[in-house]
Formats: sequence, C-alpha cells, structure tokens
Amino acid sequence: MKNLTNISVIKELLEKYGFKFSKGLGQNFLINPSVCPKIAEYGLAKEGYGIIEIGTGFGTLSCELAKGADKVVAVEIDSRLIPVLDETMSEFDNFKVINADIMETDLNALIKDEFDGLKVAVCANLPYYITSPVIMKLLESEIPVDAITVMVQKEAAGRLCAKMGTRESGAITAAVNYYGTAELLFNVSRGSFMPAPNVDSAVIQIKPDNKYRNKIHDKSLYFKVIKGAFAQRRKTLANSLNSAMGIEKEKIYDILREIDLPETARCEQLTMDNWTEFVNILKNII
Repeated sequence: MKNLTNISVIKELLEKYGFKFSKGLGQNFLINPSVCPKIAEYGLAKEGYGIIEIGTGFGTLSCELAKGADKVVAVEIDSRLIPVLDETMSEFDNFKVINADIMETDLNALIKDEFDGLKVAVCANLPYYITSPVIMKLLESEIPVDAITVMVQKEAAGRLCAKMGTRESGAITAAVNYYGTAELLFNVSRGSFMPAPNVDSAVIQIKPDNKYRNKIHDKSLYFKVIKGAFAQRRKTLANSLNSAMGIEKEKIYDILREIDLPETARCEQLTMDNWTEFVNILKNII
C-alpha cells in the first residue's frame, strides 16, 4: 500500500496522472500521518459499520476507513480522481467510489442500496467552501447514521459546536442542535495539508438524536424563527423577529416574560430549551 501522506508519493501520483489541485473544489489533501487514523477511530470505522465518505483526495482517509469498517462508499465529485483511486485503493475490496455531487445524491437510497445489515456513519474532510451546506444536507436528510465525523475550518467548528445561549452560537448552531449534539474532537494545523490552506482545521462529530426534534411542535416555524432572529443578531429578539417575520413586538415580549427572559433578550442569549418553549408558544398565538 502506498504511503499517501508521503509528499514524494503524492508528487509521483500528481505527475503520473497529470493532476492539479482545484481551488474551486477546495482540494487540500492530508499529509499528516496521525490525523486520518484518529478520524477513522472516532468516526466508527469498525466491524459492523458501513462508512459514507464525502470527497476522497488520493484516498488517505479512505484507506484508514477501509482498514476498519466492513464497507466504505465514497462520494467524489472530481472525475479526475477516479483513476487515481483505482490505483491507491486497489487492495481494498470493501471500498467503492461513486462519481457524484454529494449535494445531489439521495443518501437514504445510497444507504439502502449499499449498507444492508450494517450500522452507518459518515466521515469526511470537507472542503471549506461547502461545509455548512453539506452538514445541513446530511442532517435534513435525516439519514439513519450513528455519527457524522467531519473535518472543517477551525472557525466553522467553533460555531457548529458552540453552546446555545452564548455569543459564539449562531443560526447554524441552532440548526445542528435541532438534529443532534455536536462536539469538537481535536484541532488540525494548516501544515497537515498539501497544499497548505491559510487557516487551521478541526475535527468535529455530530451525533443525531431526537431530544429537540420531539419537543419542538413545528419544525418549519422553528427554522423560520432561527433564520429571522440570527439575521439581525445585534438587535433584540423582538426587533429582529418584528423586522424579519412581522410578528408584533408585544407578542414577543409576552412570550419572553412567560419563559423568564427580559424583553431586551437577543437571540444569542437563548438556550435550546428557551427556543423550544418560545417556538411552541409562538405557534399557538400567530
């Protein structure tokens, strides 16, 4: 098996296949040998599991996933990588690559077709430019996975894993918390990649659960409120929702008092329990 974290090996493959990194696809390949084994371990690449990988590079993470999991199916948008993977992943008969855009892939159908009888998890080194859309695609599809373990830009990791009710939280935090629980696992320096990006990264894990999905009575209203509130996060919640959704301020004040929050509360001050109460009460008065 080729050492895909060895720069000389990578350069040989680049030359052999005439491959050039695509800035448009956010391609930064991992060359730190300690990172991918950790991602695979955290990401449940073990017996009894099938892994969906998003993006492959030359297969550095793919190899580690295939060593542990029963099956790995990678969704890779860049057709130029398919012949490279035919070489670098040739020893793994439990690896399959699908040349497709993850944003246009029916994930529930993929799981049904590829992972019959297996538990499923997602692992990926996500391109920075599409981090939030991919994560929301995974969550909104409500696919039956035990964990979503992904590497993202460090700043994005901070928002995704922030505690609700703190200044670091945002609309994406509230969205993730609706579907499950996010945790920052470990940081990865920019020097771990080729070519090196201008920022550091972090590996996070989201474990889907029904804690808030079962408590919030109107999913659509929840996401409308979150979007409207955080769009003007410097304003009070009453002002932002009045502006974004046309809800009367007095109604908002009434709800805030009912859930023991001041009329001057801003969206970043509300915990998930606060948002749950707020949206459930709002549903009954608008």
